Amino acid sequence: MEDGFLAGARVAVVGLGLMGGSLAAALASRRACGHVVGVARNPRSLEMALGMRIIHSGTTDLAAGVAEADVVVLATPITDILHKVRTLGPLLKPGCILTDVGSTKRAITQAMEDLPPHVEPIGGHPMCGKETSGLSVADQALYRDKTYVLTPLPRTAPRTVATMEGFVRAVGARPLLLDPERHDRLVAAISHLPYALAVALVNAAEAMADGDDLAWRLAASGFRDTSRVAAGDLTMMGDILTTNRDHVLAGLHRAQEQLAALARCLEEGDAEGLQALMRAARRRRLEVYG
Repeated sequence: MEDGFLAGARVAVVGLGLMGGSLAAALASRRACGHVVGVARNPRSLEMALGMRIIHSGTTDLAAGVAEADVVVLATPITDILHKVRTLGPLLKPGCILTDVGSTKRAITQAMEDLPPHVEPIGGHPMCGKETSGLSVADQALYRDKTYVLTPLPRTAPRTVATMEGFVRAVGARPLLLDPERHDRLVAAISHLPYALAVALVNAAEAMADGDDLAWRLAASGFRDTSRVAAGDLTMMGDILTTNRDHVLAGLHRAQEQLAALARCLEEGDAEGLQALMRAARRRRLEVYG
């Protein structure tokens, strides 16, 4: 990264929900750049962000917000990111870096391939978040010590990659370079599949309870922990599942195989087989998390 780039940079954060608001807060609180511009559709969001001192200026005019930016971060739902990638190019100054915080990367980086040559594109996905959404729950420490994936395109200049690695470190996160395809396959396994299974779990429990509300009074920490992500933002999660459809489907098929194996052991009274499945899961869980 060129010395002093971030210190004087103008960063436009488009979308001031949880992820965009937290990123703006991290940039401002850590004095990681010269000026943070917030771009939002709702003037009240801008007023709140200014009151929270997480942006230096704000606008509802996208073109005005990105016009002089050195870095533009798209922090909106994936379908909106795709739309903005396809329309923003002519609005950006030469050398501007266009990045995002979307949870899937193939569709976004494919769209970025068509950006004008004067724009420097690179995908991004910070591996953090909350079940709650909105600017009111923005947290300047959200990115701290978290992995922040960067997915350069073949056209992305090495200087841009280095600059964005510095950007990631400046907000307290750890940069990790990944191919978009590999990223989407891996996050399908550890993020998108768990969400889909949590949805299935809650809906299955609802069906099994058959209208008996006592089930939910009996539910304790185990059910709460395993179903937690089912409370996630519906728009965001719908975009994620549909833009990573093939990998999520592959994960669901694998999960169905595992559920079928558990069911088979119970149906056949195979206690040894049941223990083997449980041991394998327990061993890997302990290896990863202790």
